[in-house]
Amino acid sequence: MSKKDKPKQPKVANKVYEAELFRLQTELVKLQEWVRESGARVVVVFEGRDAAGKGGTIKRITEYLSPRIARVAALPAPTDRERGQWYYQRYVAHLPAPGEIVLFDRSWYNRAGVEKVMGFCTPEEHSRFLRQTPIFEQMLIDDGILLRKYWFSVSDEEQLKRFRSRMNDPVRQWKLSPMDLESVYRWEDYSRAKDEMMVHTDTALSPWYVVESDVKKHARLNMISHLLSTIDYAEVPRPSVSLPKHPIESGNYHRPPRSLSKYVPDHVATLIRTDH
Repeated sequence: MSKKDKPKQPKVANKVYEAELFRLQTELVKLQEWVRESGARVVVVFEGRDAAGKGGTIKRITEYLSPRIARVAALPAPTDRERGQWYYQRYVAHLPAPGEIVLFDRSWYNRAGVEKVMGFCTPEEHSRFLRQTPIFEQMLIDDGILLRKYWFSVSDEEQLKRFRSRMNDPVRQWKLSPMDLESVYRWEDYSRAKDEMMVHTDTALSPWYVVESDVKKHARLNMISHLLSTIDYAEVPRPSVSLPKHPIESGNYHRPPRSLSKYVPDHVATLIRTDH
C-alpha cells in the first residue's frame, strides 16, 4: 500500500500532544542524566528528505537538555581540505565522548543522497561508501557507541506544501534553498538513491527506523518514544537540595547606584503603551 492509498489517521489533539511531548521530554532528561552518570555514548542520525521534519524533532528533543551533554552536529558543506580527507573523518571529529549524546542533523549519509543525486561524488566514491558504511558503523558499535538511525519519510505532496509555506514566512525563508527545489524536480532520483542506500546499510546490527512524518506532531512523538524504548536507561537518584526561605544577607553589601550601569531600553514599555 502506497502513502497515497493509506487511510488518513486522525490527528492527535493539541492538548494530548503537548502532554505526551512533555512526558517524553521528562524521560529524555532522565536519559541524559543516565548518560552522564554511566559514561554512555549515544549517536542519533536524522536523515530524510528536505522539509521532512527532522529539525523540528531535534528541537523538541534538546529543548530541556543540557548543551554540555546533548549537542547537535549539523555540518556545512565540506571545505576543499575536507574533500581530500578520508570521507568519514569530519564526522568522526563530532562523535561523543563518554557521557555525551550527539544528534546528527544529516550525517555521513549525505554521500548516499544529495552527493549521489547531484553528482557531487563519483560513482566509485558512492559505491565505496555503500560498501564501507556498514563496516564503519560496526566499528562504532563494537567500541560501545549506541547508534540509532532514523529516516523521516514525507510524501511529495506534503513536502511541496511545506516548501510553499516557507516561501512567504520571514522566519523560515532561510530554510528554502535552490538545493531544496532540486529535491522536488529530482524526486524519483532521490527515491532510487534512498532505496539503494537502504539495501546496503539497513543491517541487523545497525538498522534504519522509518518515521512517517506527513503529520509533524505524530512524527515527533513516535520518534522520541521509539528512541527511548531502544535504550536501557535507568533513573539516576538526584541529590536532595534545600533552599532558605529568604535570601541570606550579611548586611555588609551595598549595591552600586543604578546610574552606574547601562541597562537595555525598556522595549516592553512601548508595547504596553501601544496596547492600551
